[in-house]
Amino acid sequence: MKYAICNETFLDWPLDKAFAFARECGYTGIEIAPFTINPDARKITAEKRREVRRQAEAAELDVVGLHWLLAKTEGLYLTTPDAAVRQKTAEYLMELARLCRDLGGLILVFGSPLQRNLMQGVSLDEGLKYAAEVFQAAMPVLEDLDVTLALEPLGPAEGNFLLTAADGVKLMQMVGSSHCRLHLDCKAMSSESAPIPEIIRRCAPWMVHFHANDANKLGPGFGGIDFVPIFEALGEIDYRGWVSVEVFDYSPGVERLARESIEYMQECAEKALG
Repeated sequence: MKYAICNETFLDWPLDKAFAFARECGYTGIEIAPFTINPDARKITAEKRREVRRQAEAAELDVVGLHWLLAKTEGLYLTTPDAAVRQKTAEYLMELARLCRDLGGLILVFGSPLQRNLMQGVSLDEGLKYAAEVFQAAMPVLEDLDVTLALEPLGPAEGNFLLTAADGVKLMQMVGSSHCRLHLDCKAMSSESAPIPEIIRRCAPWMVHFHANDANKLGPGFGGIDFVPIFEALGEIDYRGWVSVEVFDYSPGVERLARESIEYMQECAEKALG
């Protein structure tokens, strides 16, 4: 397994310090939230992009890609009836794809619940149609750059759109590009009726990226989710992508979260895969 960690886990740490500590813990990949560099990706200069990439390389980390794509942005929305806003959102995704490649990454994880939840009066079918239009508009640039958009279902605690893996597959198929695939997140899957390993097996043909966390918003091993069956399922489907730690509750402390999450996953993988 290839283990990565999301860089916002390190809060206000300088990027070079965060990258070095991640590598010390045993991670070989880093997943970047663009707002940790600048809330507006369009304002991240070429010089800054080169600097961040050099910092990751100096720490011997691969940049996996980007997530929290629309967090802290203004005037962007995925499922709005406003066609002009949808066009701006598609254009921003194109710039994020360029940023991703400039940093050395290949994956754009689309979660961003606050910029995708259905507005009052917008039906689910309409929301899916609007979202597919946005993604289809951005696809030529992503395909040219060989960047893959990974659609992230989120549970009902986060919103009202793309709540299940099946929803993610439906939207992915509407987009209709080999560069639009599915992302799975343990916390989100824990809200579904099917067990997480079953969802992983069912979604094997489409899954391109994976977030490891617990239903309690902490890291793997900090809650009730057993990762041994999860790694068994990942092994069965011959998953070759990254297993990336993403947490939302930093109360145990940055160092402990980063170090103990990967230690727990390594123990589970050893039991599951031998």
